Amino acid sequence: MKTRVTLLSAALFGLIIASVSPSKLSAQGKEKPRQEKPGKGKVGGPKIAKPRISNTVKATIYADNWFKLYLNGNLVAVDSISFIPHNVISVDILPEYPMTIAVMAKDNADPVTGLEYNDTNLGDGGFILKFGDGTLTDATWKAKSFFHGPVDRDMQNPKTKHTAIPEDWFEIDFDDSAWANAVEHTEESVGPKDPFYENDFAGAKWIWTEDLALDNTVLFRKVIASPPNGDPMPREWPRGKIDASNR
Repeated sequence: MKTRVTLLSAALFGLIIASVSPSKLSAQGKEKPRQEKPGKGKVGGPKIAKPRISNTVKATIYADNWFKLYLNGNLVAVDSISFIPHNVISVDILPEYPMTIAVMAKDNADPVTGLEYNDTNLGDGGFILKFGDGTLTDATWKAKSFFHGPVDRDMQNPKTKHTAIPEDWFEIDFDDSAWANAVEHTEESVGPKDPFYENDFAGAKWIWTEDLALDNTVLFRKVIASPPNGDPMPREWPRGKIDASNR
């Protein structure tokens, strides 16, 4: 009886195997590839024209001694070295017009005395910028000082004046109409260090307030309506909502 049961079981198992198609057998144990939902990834999504690095322009900035730069309210460049040594910052930017440029530039100065290098020296400032679209610093920029000193150049009993910086000074809709125009200064007056000469700033002017020595924190603003070099206006990229937490 045991032999007959074994033979019968084997026969039944063979019938079951025979009734299953080879294609079903090969599919067993294999996971089907996941299909992307329409509109996501490369499967079924719309083709969107996105900005490429070739659509950017180079921005080159030098400050005596330090700066941070905003474009249309977004922080795009910060001097990576605090005050000394002087260095040049070059970054790729995606220009969008009208383009509101806002810059905070600082000369190296003690906040109490207005002096530098352990209160032994009266420093001077200076800022210069050049973009690949033809944007340059000149006297058409707006400028305002928020830290002045030492008052009357008194280095024996130095005192300073500080003005509160508006929280929205870098925003597109900030009103700078009461600010004076920047003042152009000579290269000799600013005295840039070696990195400046290693970069292309041709055509750009050194700017600051009128007092190159005593105004230590200066804000600059400029609105660029279209590419100054005559290039066609770039397209408006469908970038969606941008995370501006770096502001």
